[in-house]
Amino acid sequence: MVKLYLVRHGIAAEREEYTEDALRPLTSEGKQKTKQVAQQLFKLGLRFDLILTSPLVRARQTADILKAIGLSSQLEESTHLTPEGDIYSWLTWWEEWHQDVNSLALVGHEPNLGEWTEILVWGEAKGNLVVKKAGVIGVQLPKDGSPVGRSLLFWLTPPKFLL
Repeated sequence: MVKLYLVRHGIAAEREEYTEDALRPLTSEGKQKTKQVAQQLFKLGLRFDLILTSPLVRARQTADILKAIGLSSQLEESTHLTPEGDIYSWLTWWEEWHQDVNSLALVGHEPNLGEWTEILVWGEAKGNLVVKKAGVIGVQLPKDGSPVGRSLLFWLTPPKFLL
C-alpha cells in the first residue's frame, strides 16, 4: 500500500494583486500557518519519500516549507498538479514511476485535491470534499491495479486541528 497525502497550499495573496495567478505567493500569515502545520505533521511522525508539487509559486512555497521542516529530502515539481491538472494523466505517470515510493505528498490546489480524493476513494468526483488552505487529506492507494474507486480515505484534517 502507498500512503498518499494531498496538501493544499497555504494562504496566498489575493488574485487582484497579481496579473498572473501562477505568481501569487503565500502571505506572511500563510507562511506562518503552513510552517506550524508542517511542524505538527513532523511531530506526528509523518515522513514522505517524495513531495510532488504544483509549480505555481504558492504551492512551491508550501512544498519548500514541508521539505525545510524535514518531512522529505526529495521535492519535484509536476504540471499534473496545476489547477488545470488531470488526475488520470497523473495516474498514468504514477503507474510508471511509483515502485519505490511508500509515502507521497502532493501539494496542489482546490478544487483538484478534493475531487482527486473523491475519484480515488469513490470512483467519481461530486465536488463535496473541500480541502482548506494548508489542510491535509490521507488516502491509501492499493499497490496493484488502478486506485480509482479502490483507495481508502484515512485522514481528513483541516489546518485548525494542527495549529
